[in-house]
Amino acid sequence: MSGAVLDGKTVLLTGGTGSLGQCLVERILSRYRPGALVVFSRDEHKQWEMRRAFPPDKCPSLVFVIGDIRDAEALDRALAGVDVVVHAAALKHVPTGEVQPLEFIKTNILGAANLIASARAHGIDRVVALSTDKAVSPTSLYGATKMCADRLFISASEGLNGRRTRFSVVRLGNVIGSRGSVVPYFARSHRSGALTITDPRMTRFWVTLSQAADLVLSCLVEMRGGEIMVPKLPSMRVVDVARALAPDSALEITTMRRGERLHEVLISAEEACRAQEYADRFVILPSSYPGEINGRPCSEGFQYRSDCNDRWLSIEELQTLVGEFV
Repeated sequence: MSGAVLDGKTVLLTGGTGSLGQCLVERILSRYRPGALVVFSRDEHKQWEMRRAFPPDKCPSLVFVIGDIRDAEALDRALAGVDVVVHAAALKHVPTGEVQPLEFIKTNILGAANLIASARAHGIDRVVALSTDKAVSPTSLYGATKMCADRLFISASEGLNGRRTRFSVVRLGNVIGSRGSVVPYFARSHRSGALTITDPRMTRFWVTLSQAADLVLSCLVEMRGGEIMVPKLPSMRVVDVARALAPDSALEITTMRRGERLHEVLISAEEACRAQEYADRFVILPSSYPGEINGRPCSEGFQYRSDCNDRWLSIEELQTLVGEFV
């Protein structure tokens, strides 16, 4: 992968102390030579832990800045002199969003708006924002806020003349091993001898941290602005995830939580008319696209759903992927 986008550049990761943020830090420092790699987050303790994992004598280009994307002034100061941004900061726990919706709106929507305004003002070259399958036809407050954020980023790339900041979105499924995901939850809960499943029919898309990080980095290289990049991912029933991680535990079936749904969608039927298929991904194009279009158009009415997928993970394959949690 070409290093021209990152070598010698100042790169900033919002929410950089999260699971995917830390994976991106490791990837960038091992593969590229950024002039500076700035971790921007609001958690002082997580930054302290990251400094131990990435000590200054071995990672001299790594910089830590405490701040919140809700704080437009702090964000603006942090973005001065930055060339590339990966936006991973978000509130994402679905049940919490249902009872504290304003907090999610402040971070996921207004924080995104702050980032867009400041990136434009500083003439930043490119911004990649991380999104989720829950942003497609959302049923949860979290999904609705991410849908709004996606629209803000895509809209920010349209209708601009001359030099501009490019904005693109990477839409991911459930990231195996990320904080708050079901995989470490099941791995911890199996010690009690029982796992809770809200519905045995439930399916999800799955992606590893390393796969997600690689997709983000490839998007930074290939983006032209306004795209939503969707990786081709395998599906798995959540009940099979539980059996993979805790085969000897009993399963307790409860009821679906507020905002939860049976299956996830990465591309809706309405988006399919603007989607192009490639070997490893789909790309949803904006109304006007400055790049070359050489994919295969998706068929009318196509949907990329976790329950209608042609790729499924077996229990054995998942156990291989998440060996550290089993």
